[in-house]
Amino acid sequence: MRVKKGVTLRRRHKKVLAMTKGHRATSHSLYRRAHESMLHSLSYAYSHRRERKGDLRRLWTSRINAASRTHGVTYSQFMNGLKKSCIEINRKMLADMAVREPGTFSELVRLGQTA
Repeated sequence: MRVKKGVTLRRRHKKVLAMTKGHRATSHSLYRRAHESMLHSLSYAYSHRRERKGDLRRLWTSRINAASRTHGVTYSQFMNGLKKSCIEINRKMLADMAVREPGTFSELVRLGQTA
């Protein structure tokens, strides 16, 4: 007896078409084009999840740099001062402090300069 793929195939196609909802032109309506589009989008999503980590680190660095320069210290001098003072706070926390708690951040800058 032969196997017919009616339901299975339709479900698979519907799944792909649902994943490509929002893509432009025929990339969301024609199965073959949608499948190509889906494969590309999934590979971009995978690689960009790894890229995001570097993007966020760059953002944190620029925020810390901007906040430390208001106190007359460059980013590298500030980070070096923190290391010499044995203050171990990661860049994410420092950037958050620079934005939300400027008083605490200025105290860290002062502690970093004394080292």
